Amino acid sequence: MEGNENVPFFFYTMEKDTQIKALEEKINTLLEGHPSHFLVEIRIKPTNNVKVFIDSDEGMPLSELINYNRKLYRDLEETNFYPDGDFSLEVSSPGLDEPLKLNRQYKKNLGRFVEVMLQDGSKIEGKLMEAGEEGIVVETEAGKGKKKEIKQESIQFNNIKNTKIQIKF
Repeated sequence: MEGNENVPFFFYTMEKDTQIKALEEKINTLLEGHPSHFLVEIRIKPTNNVKVFIDSDEGMPLSELINYNRKLYRDLEETNFYPDGDFSLEVSSPGLDEPLKLNRQYKKNLGRFVEVMLQDGSKIEGKLMEAGEEGIVVETEAGKGKKKEIKQESIQFNNIKNTKIQIKF
Protein backbone atom coordinates (compact mmCIF):
# COMPACT_ATOMS: atom_id res chain seq x y z
CA MET A 1 0.00 0.00 0.00
CA GLU A 2 1.52 3.33 -1.02
CA GLY A 3 1.75 6.32 1.29
CA ASN A 4 2.03 4.34 4.54
CA GLU A 5 5.83 4.37 4.72
CA ASN A 6 5.81 7.00 7.48
CA VAL A 7 3.15 5.45 9.69
CA PRO A 8 5.54 3.36 11.79
CA PHE A 9 7.80 6.38 12.34
CA PHE A 10 4.79 8.49 13.36
CA PHE A 11 3.76 5.90 15.92
CA TYR A 12 7.36 5.59 17.11
CA THR A 13 7.53 9.38 17.55
CA MET A 14 4.31 9.45 19.56
CA GLU A 15 5.48 6.55 21.70
CA LYS A 16 8.85 8.26 22.15
CA ASP A 17 7.19 11.50 23.30
CA THR A 18 5.14 9.52 25.83
CA GLN A 19 8.29 7.75 27.05
CA ILE A 20 10.15 11.05 27.42
CA LYS A 21 7.31 12.58 29.46
CA ALA A 22 7.19 9.52 31.76
CA LEU A 23 10.99 9.57 32.14
CA GLU A 24 10.91 13.32 32.93
CA GLU A 25 8.54 12.62 35.80
CA LYS A 26 10.74 9.82 37.15
CA ILE A 27 13.91 11.93 36.89
CA ASN A 28 12.37 15.05 38.39
CA THR A 29 11.24 12.92 41.35
CA LEU A 30 14.86 11.75 41.80
CA LEU A 31 16.08 15.37 41.63
CA GLU A 32 13.61 16.68 44.24
CA GLY A 33 16.12 16.34 47.09
CA HIS A 34 18.75 18.34 45.20
CA PRO A 35 17.40 21.77 44.19
CA SER A 36 20.69 22.72 42.49
CA HIS A 37 20.42 19.71 40.11
CA PHE A 38 18.23 19.95 37.02
CA LEU A 39 17.23 17.91 33.99
CA VAL A 40 18.55 19.30 30.70
CA GLU A 41 17.46 16.76 28.11
CA ILE A 42 16.40 13.16 27.45
CA ARG A 43 17.19 11.42 24.17
CA ILE A 44 15.88 7.99 23.16
CA LYS A 45 17.23 6.16 20.14
CA PRO A 46 15.12 3.57 18.29
CA THR A 47 17.25 0.87 19.95
CA ASN A 48 15.92 2.04 23.38
CA ASN A 49 19.25 3.65 24.19
CA VAL A 50 18.18 6.27 26.75
CA LYS A 51 20.49 9.23 27.33
CA VAL A 52 19.73 11.56 30.23
CA PHE A 53 21.58 14.85 30.69
CA ILE A 54 21.52 16.31 34.20
CA ASP A 55 23.34 19.48 35.21
CA SER A 56 23.91 21.42 38.39
CA ASP A 57 24.22 25.10 39.23
CA GLU A 58 27.64 24.51 40.79
CA GLY A 59 29.08 21.57 38.84
CA MET A 60 27.87 18.00 38.80
CA PRO A 61 29.87 15.42 40.76
CA LEU A 62 30.39 12.11 38.98
CA SER A 63 29.26 10.26 42.11
CA GLU A 64 25.83 11.94 41.87
CA LEU A 65 25.47 10.97 38.20
CA ILE A 66 26.31 7.36 39.06
CA ASN A 67 23.75 7.47 41.88
CA TYR A 68 21.04 8.84 39.55
CA ASN A 69 21.92 6.22 36.93
CA ARG A 70 21.58 3.34 39.41
CA LYS A 71 18.29 4.60 40.87
CA LEU A 72 16.73 5.30 37.48
CA TYR A 73 17.91 1.96 36.03
CA ARG A 74 16.43 0.10 39.02
CA ASP A 75 13.16 2.04 38.68
CA LEU A 76 12.92 1.28 34.94
CA GLU A 77 13.49 -2.43 35.60
CA GLU A 78 11.08 -2.65 38.57
CA THR A 79 8.27 -0.81 36.77
CA ASN A 80 8.81 -2.83 33.59
CA PHE A 81 9.18 0.44 31.66
CA TYR A 82 10.67 -1.56 28.77
CA PRO A 83 8.80 -4.88 29.07
CA ASP A 84 11.45 -6.91 27.24
CA GLY A 85 14.20 -5.41 29.43
CA ASP A 86 15.65 -4.28 26.13
CA PHE A 87 17.18 -0.89 26.95
CA SER A 88 20.41 0.83 27.88
CA LEU A 89 20.74 3.89 30.08
CA GLU A 90 23.35 6.62 30.18
CA VAL A 91 23.15 9.44 32.71
CA SER A 92 25.70 12.22 32.29
CA SER A 93 26.15 15.94 32.49
CA PRO A 94 26.16 17.79 29.17
CA GLY A 95 29.72 18.03 27.88
CA LEU A 96 31.32 21.11 26.36
CA ASP A 97 30.31 19.84 22.93
CA GLU A 98 26.63 20.01 23.88
CA PRO A 99 24.87 23.33 23.21
CA LEU A 100 23.30 25.24 26.08
CA LYS A 101 19.57 24.50 26.19
CA LEU A 102 18.18 26.10 29.33
CA ASN A 103 18.34 29.60 30.77
CA ARG A 104 19.74 28.04 33.92
CA GLN A 105 22.73 26.77 31.92
CA TYR A 106 23.35 30.24 30.49
CA LYS A 107 23.33 31.72 34.01
CA LYS A 108 25.69 29.01 35.25
CA ASN A 109 28.17 29.90 32.49
CA LEU A 110 28.28 33.68 32.93
CA GLY A 111 31.82 34.97 32.40
CA ARG A 112 32.78 32.12 30.05
CA PHE A 113 33.51 32.45 26.36
CA VAL A 114 30.75 31.29 24.03
CA GLU A 115 30.09 30.85 20.36
CA VAL A 116 26.54 31.82 19.47
CA MET A 117 25.21 30.56 16.14
CA LEU A 118 22.34 32.76 15.01
CA GLN A 119 19.28 31.66 13.04
CA ASP A 120 20.63 33.45 9.93
CA GLY A 121 23.83 31.34 10.03
CA SER A 122 26.12 34.09 11.34
CA LYS A 123 28.14 33.67 14.56
CA ILE A 124 29.07 35.83 17.48
CA GLU A 125 31.97 34.89 19.73
CA GLY A 126 32.67 36.53 23.04
CA LYS A 127 32.20 36.48 26.78
CA LEU A 128 28.74 35.69 28.15
CA MET A 129 27.94 38.68 30.37
CA GLU A 130 24.21 38.41 31.10
CA ALA A 131 21.38 35.91 30.77
CA GLY A 132 17.80 37.05 31.17
CA GLU A 133 14.37 35.70 30.35
CA GLU A 134 14.37 37.08 26.79
CA GLY A 135 18.01 36.68 25.78
CA ILE A 136 21.69 37.11 26.53
CA VAL A 137 24.42 39.75 26.37
CA VAL A 138 27.78 38.80 24.85
CA GLU A 139 30.87 41.01 25.10
CA THR A 140 32.84 40.97 21.85
CA GLU A 141 36.27 42.33 20.93
CA ALA A 142 37.35 43.64 17.53
CA GLY A 143 40.84 44.86 16.55
CA LYS A 144 44.07 44.85 18.54
CA GLY A 145 46.09 47.25 20.68
CA LYS A 146 44.88 50.87 20.60
CA LYS A 147 42.32 50.03 17.91
CA LYS A 148 40.75 47.35 20.09
CA GLU A 149 37.01 47.87 20.39
CA ILE A 150 34.92 46.14 23.05
CA LYS A 151 31.16 46.11 22.67
CA GLN A 152 28.24 44.29 24.18
CA GLU A 153 25.68 42.65 21.94
CA SER A 154 22.20 41.74 23.10
CA ILE A 155 20.84 38.60 21.46
CA GLN A 156 17.25 37.41 21.83
CA PHE A 157 16.76 33.67 22.47
CA ASN A 158 14.45 33.38 19.45
CA ASN A 159 17.36 34.55 17.27
CA ILE A 160 19.75 31.88 18.63
CA LYS A 161 20.17 28.59 16.79
CA ASN A 162 22.64 27.26 19.40
CA THR A 163 25.24 28.38 21.90
CA LYS A 164 28.36 26.44 22.83
CA ILE A 165 31.00 27.08 25.47
CA GLN A 166 34.45 27.87 24.05
CA ILE A 167 37.70 26.99 25.78
CA LYS A 168 40.21 29.86 25.70
CA PHE A 169 43.83 29.45 26.78
